[in-house]
Formats: sequence, C-alpha cells, structure tokens
Amino acid sequence: MYDEADLAAIREAKADWEAETLDPVLDAYGERAERFATVSNRAVDRLYTPADVADLDYERDLGFPGEEPYTRGVYPTMYRGRQWTMRQFAGFGTARETNERFQYLIDEGQTGLSTAFDMPTLMGIDSDDRMAEGEVGKEGVAVDTLRDVEILFDGIDLAEISTSFTINPSAPVIYAMYVALADRRGVDRTELRGTLQNDMFKEFIAQKEWVVPPEPSLGLVTDVIEFATEETPSFKPVSVSGYHIREAGSTATQELAFTLADGFAYVEDCLDRGLDVDTFAPQLSFFFNSHNSIFEEVAKFRAARRIYARVMDEWYDASEPAAKQLKFHTQTAGQSLTAQQPLNNVVRVTIQALAGVLGGTQSLHTNSFDEALALPSEKAVRVALRTQQIIGEESGAADIVDPLGGSFAVEALTDEIEADAMAYIEHVRDELGDGSMRAGVLAGIEDGYFQREIQDAAYEYQERVEDGEETVVGVNAYAVEEETEPDLLQVEDRVQEQQRERLATVRDERDDEAVDAALERVREAAVGGENVMPAIVEAVKVEATMGEIMGVFEDEYGNYRETIGAA
Repeated sequence: MYDEADLAAIREAKADWEAETLDPVLDAYGERAERFATVSNRAVDRLYTPADVADLDYERDLGFPGEEPYTRGVYPTMYRGRQWTMRQFAGFGTARETNERFQYLIDEGQTGLSTAFDMPTLMGIDSDDRMAEGEVGKEGVAVDTLRDVEILFDGIDLAEISTSFTINPSAPVIYAMYVALADRRGVDRTELRGTLQNDMFKEFIAQKEWVVPPEPSLGLVTDVIEFATEETPSFKPVSVSGYHIREAGSTATQELAFTLADGFAYVEDCLDRGLDVDTFAPQLSFFFNSHNSIFEEVAKFRAARRIYARVMDEWYDASEPAAKQLKFHTQTAGQSLTAQQPLNNVVRVTIQALAGVLGGTQSLHTNSFDEALALPSEKAVRVALRTQQIIGEESGAADIVDPLGGSFAVEALTDEIEADAMAYIEHVRDELGDGSMRAGVLAGIEDGYFQREIQDAAYEYQERVEDGEETVVGVNAYAVEEETEPDLLQVEDRVQEQQRERLATVRDERDDEAVDAALERVREAAVGGENVMPAIVEAVKVEATMGEIMGVFEDEYGNYRETIGAA
C-alpha cells in the first residue's frame, strides 16, 4: 500500500485541492445539503483518498476471492463461474395456485424457488382453527398437511430444484414435510437442496411471530441443524435473517451486527450439543436486506464476510474453509417500496439488486413494484425477475469479481461498518452475555435491548423523512395528485373454504390411531430432550396436521409474552 511519505503527500495535495479548486466553487455555488448521509444516517465524505484507508493491509483485510478473509467473495470466480440463484418469493391461496406460479417462474427462467406461507401456517395453526378465520391463503400459501406439500411441488423435481422456505416458528414441521415428500417420491435425502429460514431469534427481535418461548425455540432450531447435518447435507437448515431486522427499522450496521450475533449464538448452541463446527457450520446461511444506499450496502456485505471468517476462526476454532465462508441470500428492501407512484419501485429495486450483486450475494430476490399494495401480480413478478436477468446478462456487473474492491470510499465504509458492528457484537457477548453469545442474545431478547435499539433507529429515520432531510421520491418530494394503480392480485374468499374442505377430507381418511401414536412420540422426544425431527417426520407421514404437531410444543413449552421495559 502507501507508505507514510506517500500519505503525507496525498494529504497535502488534498489540502491544496480544497483551497485552490474546491473552496471557490463552494463559495460561488455551495452544495445541495450541509450534510450527506446514507439511508442509515451514516455520514459520507465528499471525497475519499488513500489516506482514508491508511491502515488497510491488503492480505489481511482483503485478500483474494475464495480465500480468507473472503472480503472479496467466497468463490474465486464468483459470477463468472455461475450466476447467483434467482429466487423470487411466491405463495398465495391454495397449494395448487402457488404451484402454478412456481411453474410460471421456472418457465420464465427462475433458477430457484422461494415459498411464502400464510399467517396460520407461519404460526403453526390449522386452516380450520378459529384463529385462522379470514387469513387462509391471504399472504402466502396455506399448508396444513403433507398432502398440501405434495400438491405444492407437483411436477417439480426435488432433486433438481433448490427451494427456500420462509417460515420460522413452524419451520421444523414444514421441513419434515419436505423430507417426507422426498421419501415418498424416492428422492434420496442427500439430493435435497434449498434453505429453511428457521431463525427464531430474529422473530423475537424483529418480526414478532413465535409459538413457544425463546429458549425452547432455540432448541428446536438446533434440532433442525443437527438433523439436517446428518440427513440432508446439501440443504441449509437455517437462514440467519437480518432482512426483517432491517425492515423493522434498524440501520445497516445494526442489521449486520444483530444478524451475526444471532448466528454466533446458534453456533454456540450447536457446540454445546457436541456438534463439530467444521461439520455443521458449512450448512449455515444468512439472509440480508439491500437498501437504497448502494455503497453502504456493498460495504455491509463485504464487512459481513470478513467478520464472520475471523470470528469463526478465532472464537470457534473452525478450520475448514467452508465453515468460515459466509454465504447469503439477499432481498431488496420491502420497507423502501411506496404505494405512491408504484412504478418508481422498479428503479429502487434495480439499485438495491445491483448492490446485492456488487456485494457478492449467492442468491437474490427482487421485490415486485406492486408489493406496497398487494401480493405481487404475475406481470410485476416478471418485471422483477427480468431486473435480475438484465443485471446478470446485460450490465457487466457479473463479469468482474468484487468490482468495487479497492475503491477508497467502499474500503473506508467497509472498515467503518466492520468496526461499528463488532462493537455491537462484543457488547452482546461480553456485557449482556458475560462472555457467551448464546446467553447474550437470549438476555438481549428478554430485556428488550435489541428491540429498543431498532425502535430508536426507526424513529430517527421517520423524523428525517418528515423533516424532509431524507427524500422519498413520490412521497415527500415529487408527489403527484393523480395516479393509476396497477392491476392487483386478489386472493378470493373461496380459498379458505376449499382449504378447510381439503383438511376435513384428510381428517376423515387418515388413521387416527396412527396419528395419536405419532403425536405421542413427538411429545416424548420433546420431554425427554431428544432431537424431535425424526418423530415429526413420522408424524407428517401419517398426516398429522401442522396445528396438531405445533400444539404438542405449545403444551410442553408454554407460551411467551414479550415485555420491553425502559433501558
């Protein structure tokens, strides 16, 4: 890099430039604002030079793609070898309707499936439960039994397609149904590829969907990781999710720090169970948001890989490269979408998707322009997918590995975000957890630490929007009186009736004695501290329902009510 004499010369040259070239322009014209900042309110400088990255050590901090610390990417060829997985989120109505959307997306060139579930399924209740009234199939597909999963993947080769499941409290049951479906079709479990979100910590921190308290929820997450490591080694059993933390209002740094803290807590729980870090860690995956400040987002992704590699090495003694490589899915920022002038969202999504690609994501979902108004229409989904395809095939962004690496601005931002995120991570481990990340995350959830940090950031952002300091095009600037709303997807009320009829048929036709015995086996495993996954797989095979299986855990572990007091 640069020696001290070089840096001194650069600083002197910059001072001369400011006095001779910049100041006269500032005096005459000024700048658009007194302060420039990212969407996270991180101040950015006018100009970056080598002096801003004076402490950067190339081999230690950057290295080469496919080598530690993986700042520049986890694969040596990145997208020159194979493009990211284009994985559009899909799910609404019945399993048959969602299957048709899956088939449409595959025909349009999508390379992986991503499944959205309705609220009853997410919360582990059946479609005929009184609490499911009016919600069946409304924000995702309804799944009650293995028969629904059979329909959902009708005509889809489980050995060929990679499938993501965005589900958390009831993730063990959905995963068991997918495994059971593979068994029924004669697909070897080792051939299954995909990702289960299964991140309960972020539910307590941000998304607020849970069934049982934090500690038993953690046990279920680890059960899935342990089972998957042995049975489905090509399937990711958890996707540690910062996406929803960011959607709740966090800054980019908080998103990164809290996500990695959650991930390290899962690592510690697996180690406490006696699992080998070099065996299970390669199956962990992550899920990040990509917002509008393109350079901050790229820096966040690069910092994430660097932090993860070093912590997995230094704190958890990982030795296999795959155990230190942070691999992640990216979704564009739903929070940034506006109902006003919805076509503007196409531009936002393009910028955010480009940030994900420049930052080295492994898979990507691009939001549809109409999602601030309803579930995405077929037309909007196609535009969202085409956005990825144009970036991949036409922009050239996929042709250079880490194309922003070496940018003074991006490297400086990467260093800043890394330092700030590590300060959060070490606070959780050392101050909240007394040296244990697992204990720190649980304590942070119980006393509301994470929630307060996010709420404060969300409040500050909204203040900036309302004061006009943060511009949202079409909302607090460039608004128009008349707009034409796009055609929106409507989920018909008949879906609930159809789903309940199918569930009633299953209940009539199944062997109730076999179901009762299977549910009792799930209960015994839960009470006895065994891994519950083998029992859940057998229960779904005899057509025990989602609600019946999750009801066992609720009976044994109890409920949870959040309490957030003052700091």
